[in-house]
Amino acid sequence: MKTKTPSLTDQLRQAVLTCEESRYRIAKETGIDAATLCRFVAGKGLTMEGIDTLGRYLDLELRKRRPAKGRKRKST
Repeated sequence: MKTKTPSLTDQLRQAVLTCEESRYRIAKETGIDAATLCRFVAGKGLTMEGIDTLGRYLDLELRKRRPAKGRKRKST
């Protein structure tokens, strides 16, 4: 059975939730409003700037996964 890969925003939410720092501390350190961060964790959107800021703060890296064996790549 094929498992669905979580969206990038879901992965970012999970990174915030599992971070050793509190959401209050993350908000203070990044300059993102605490209420905005709370809403993001609850499932609302975040600006691209906010996403970039959180990614840098959490030291996250975006990388492409290799296609599974036998899986054809989409041609453009």
